[in-house]
Amino acid sequence: MTKLTDSIVFITGASSGIGRSCAHAFAREGAKLILAARRKARLEKLAAELKKEFHTETVLAELDVRDHRAVEKFHKKLPAAWRNIDILVNNAGLSRGLSKLHEGLLQDWEEMIDTNVKGLLYVSRAVLPGMVERKKGTIINIGSIAGHEVYPGGNVYCASKHAVDALTKGMRMDVVDTPVRICTVDPGLVETEFSEVRFHGDKERAKETYQNMTPLTPDDIADAVLFAATRPPHVQIAELIIMPTAQASTTLVHRASSPA
Repeated sequence: MTKLTDSIVFITGASSGIGRSCAHAFAREGAKLILAARRKARLEKLAAELKKEFHTETVLAELDVRDHRAVEKFHKKLPAAWRNIDILVNNAGLSRGLSKLHEGLLQDWEEMIDTNVKGLLYVSRAVLPGMVERKKGTIINIGSIAGHEVYPGGNVYCASKHAVDALTKGMRMDVVDTPVRICTVDPGLVETEFSEVRFHGDKERAKETYQNMTPLTPDDIADAVLFAATRPPHVQIAELIIMPTAQASTTLVHRASSPA
């Protein structure tokens, strides 16, 4: 296991869910954290928790990864001591709606594509050149089993996660002549704010996604991310697909007659 003490880890979408759990996981290992999200107040609360529990040094960014100028500006203005990013976790992402394509909302499509695809590209484009130049670094993209299988109503979201899968493979090819590693962690059902966001704040409908089964937790995914980040330099975890035991595919989920 590679030690992470004083390593610089940049996590997008760090204010909740998988991103927040990743922050805790890396903080426990002694890393310094660059935490980015749109909700600054949540980031400040998280940073205070990490400081108290692990004495973690943090840099916070109220950042929308869809804004490429904002991404570039933030990266260029990082303090000198924080510019040599060792690990990038491209976690920012979302789903909107579960409509048939001919009934979908353009705004939902644009938000998914701009965040899940363009946001990942903008942040990677800012960070990856430094890794290549220093001959050191790991990028971990948070994908989805939706990047491997399409399910009814998932049209554009699945397409965006298929794009993440393709971009991950493409990046790995582009840096194969360097020591930089490109990984993807692709979860199945994880209980976060994901479904609540998908259904535009409908909490009751969101709860149905995880009804009568035991989903993954954000900590489960953070464990996998940390595993990929801490392998010896010659080991690259190219792809990890993680599902709850009760899930066999995007559409096949065993739901007990009573909650698990």
